[in-house]
Amino acid sequence: MEKREGSFSSPGAYGMALLQTPRRLVQRMGAVSSCEEELTRVKARSGAEMQRSLRWFDLVGLGIGGMVGAGVFVTTGKAASVAGPSVIISYAIAGFSALLSALCYTEFAVAMPTAGGAFSYLITTFGEFPAYITGVNLIMEYVVSNAAVARSFTSYLGSAIGAKNVDKWRFKVHGLPEGFNELDLMAVALIIVLTICICYSTKESSAVNMVLTALHLVFIIFIIVIGFTKGHVKNLTEPANPTNPAGFAPYGVNGVFNAAANVYFSYIGYDAVATMAEEVRYHATDIPIGVSGSVIIVTVLYCLMATAMFTLVPYDMINTYAPFSMAFRNNPRWGWVSYVVGAGASLGILTSLLVAMLGQARYMRVIGRSHVIPNWFAKVNSKTGTPLNASIFLGICTAAIALFTDPSILLDLISIGTLFVFYMVANALIYKRYVVIGKNTNPWPTLGFLSVLSAIAIGFASLWQFQGGPWSLAICGIAAIALTYIFSALVPEAKQPREWGVAGMPWIAATSIFLNVFLLGSLGKRSYLRFSIFSLAAIVFYIVYSVHASYDAECRAAASSLSTPGPPAVAEGHVIELSSTVPASKISEPAQIVDV
Repeated sequence: MEKREGSFSSPGAYGMALLQTPRRLVQRMGAVSSCEEELTRVKARSGAEMQRSLRWFDLVGLGIGGMVGAGVFVTTGKAASVAGPSVIISYAIAGFSALLSALCYTEFAVAMPTAGGAFSYLITTFGEFPAYITGVNLIMEYVVSNAAVARSFTSYLGSAIGAKNVDKWRFKVHGLPEGFNELDLMAVALIIVLTICICYSTKESSAVNMVLTALHLVFIIFIIVIGFTKGHVKNLTEPANPTNPAGFAPYGVNGVFNAAANVYFSYIGYDAVATMAEEVRYHATDIPIGVSGSVIIVTVLYCLMATAMFTLVPYDMINTYAPFSMAFRNNPRWGWVSYVVGAGASLGILTSLLVAMLGQARYMRVIGRSHVIPNWFAKVNSKTGTPLNASIFLGICTAAIALFTDPSILLDLISIGTLFVFYMVANALIYKRYVVIGKNTNPWPTLGFLSVLSAIAIGFASLWQFQGGPWSLAICGIAAIALTYIFSALVPEAKQPREWGVAGMPWIAATSIFLNVFLLGSLGKRSYLRFSIFSLAAIVFYIVYSVHASYDAECRAAASSLSTPGPPAVAEGHVIELSSTVPASKISEPAQIVDV
């Protein structure tokens, strides 16, 4: 059989492919995969199978380890300058929003236990391009946040051993811009060690995480006990400097929600847990317990730890980069505790980095399966059963950013990708429940509902930021509730989950959409600038590479199906028609999909 040449086989072939870009964009941007296809043909592109060795307690441990280290120990100091002691409420709001998103994730993960997380969920609902732009932004957020966490490790390790000036551990390079001129070799070394660990084995990485998380929880309980027994309630309302705003919420309700948006990336750990679905032994029971359970536990821990810290120290004396250890160091009687806290925080940062690096590699692996990035990233090593190529590449990228960039800059750039992904997954769940192609379900009422709900949420967030009147905010809120009620009353669910599903649809997912949009509106300009620049670069890459690579992959799949006799492939209400009379060498279009 003659083999069809790919778009990248020669300069001439690539030139011809570029001329066909508009037509291929139309064909591929909205190309929807099926759950069955993602779990069979697409999954097979990785070669070796991932080892199914994880149980629910592994997932809970990974979730706690992934979230707690990055959350309180890195973001609380910066959030305190935005909201004061009311950061406690900010963590509760962010946790509630994360729990709603976690429920949406769980339904998808149980129905489709693959390592792709949000990318796999979106490519089976909204198509290739929405999944691609969402997935690569989440990977970027992983890399940036991991770099910030690795830089913070240096500060906390210094506290653990009593170093008075941790800045001396970083090498200043004159001539580089401010914020990029201090080289942190310890952060780089940490990332290299963890990269080697996750390349070796997932189960062993989970075992290491369980040990570190158990030790970390001991330190957390210690912090909470000390804070509640030795702290002072007056610190929750009185700043150290009388000229600073006083009260539990010194910067008002706006400050509470702005801080909630800033600390939201602390919950990215549960998203990493969802990417482990392909390695879970009993997905129908283990995933719901692991994902939702870890979010609930971590939210309670965050609120208790934040309360303990703010009772110990007034909000205007909290250190931005190492808030907990410095809180104890400022008290002469409890200086020794700062060493203990520094050690505990260091363990927490290790576990959060370990889980996040496990998750980011699996995301890239699944995106590579779809050929929108080079398929080299999708390969699983046959000896270790891990995505070796993706792990090493992302480890290098994370180390490069951590080497140069100050955490204050990195912390301004995160959360937007996480919120955007969670917003998209909530939309996808509603669409998946109410629209099933092949059952004569009209998609437009659902798409209309999602569009109008998002518009109302954007209006509410804009009014909030520009201090709109209470009546206008109330009208937006009532409109969102009324819209959801009308949709639920008039549009029936087209598909019920087989094993595990979110109750109270569409209210849970709709609330998640509204909250995520609202928190997105609370982020600063730097976050949107980073998101816009990276998204633009990703779009350019999609046009010059991704659309052609995925087009070639679909053509190869069609040619392979032609050469294999048997019944037509069936995927969620579709029959893929392949004419056996057409030679594979003449195929220039992907398989045609028609309704059954």
